[in-house]
Amino acid sequence: MVAEQRMVSGMTDTIPTEFEVLDERFAGIGGDDRIEILHRGTRWAEGPVYFPAGRFLVWSDIPNERMLRWDEMTGAVGEFRRPSGYTNGNTLDREGRLISCEQGKRRVTRTEHDGSITVVADRWEGKRFNSPNDVVVRSDGSIWFTDPPYGLLSNYEGIAADQEIDGCHVYRADPVTGEVRVVADDFSRPNGLAFSLDERQLYVADTKARHLRVFDVGEDGVLSGGKVFAEGGDQDSYDGLRLDETGRVWTAAGKGLLCYDPDGTLIGRLKLPEATANLVFGGLKRNQLFITASTSLYTLLTNVTGARPVWAGR
Repeated sequence: MVAEQRMVSGMTDTIPTEFEVLDERFAGIGGDDRIEILHRGTRWAEGPVYFPAGRFLVWSDIPNERMLRWDEMTGAVGEFRRPSGYTNGNTLDREGRLISCEQGKRRVTRTEHDGSITVVADRWEGKRFNSPNDVVVRSDGSIWFTDPPYGLLSNYEGIAADQEIDGCHVYRADPVTGEVRVVADDFSRPNGLAFSLDERQLYVADTKARHLRVFDVGEDGVLSGGKVFAEGGDQDSYDGLRLDETGRVWTAAGKGLLCYDPDGTLIGRLKLPEATANLVFGGLKRNQLFITASTSLYTLLTNVTGARPVWAGR
């Protein structure tokens, strides 16, 4: 039986907020003095995505093969989808439709407004993907995703199977033709990814190599460069990424979040009691931080505003 969130006197469980300032540029970042635990009981929480139109959050519970939904107005948590195909990362496209990486079915899908599911991509050159992990959408409608093998390694987060593709790549799916092409092929375990504010750069985490890389994005969608933006060392293995409106890079790593200045300097950390997987900025002002970490969904209101999609204007 999966434990549900525990309410105490009408209040959600909380823990103290611990911001660690590593550089003076992080000193002005703050928010609630306590972090709310909106839900407990997942086996490995991932892929948070906030729906502004409905004021709710959806996230993945990969080993339980389900997706959960938290309602901002009522605080209620319920199942969004089961089975989920061992869905991992999620995002929204320009029309507010859900884009998901299904590790078990080895594909990227789009949930239409009527609830039906459209397959965006499930093969490259006739071969099935490994297990699509995380995904972002560019303003031209193209869908970019990473493809490590985690869903193939066992039946815990997917379906055990052999790789059909030699390597773990980053892909781009064309919004018009549906063509899928490799945009980066020199990764060990590509994971979280995020575009810079002007979409001229793409940040990609390599979890096994314990570093973040940054690429230049050409007008035709071709990547170049790929230098190491940040290195995590022995303790920090990068996962999901998001940017705030100043261009700072926030990433899940170890037991917490790391915050990097656009110049690559690690400026601060938000500590949590569990291994973190991903994050997203949500709420009406995009200043509510939601974090998926092992068994729990955490949130706090901050004085930081998440980056606004280019297609949404400034």
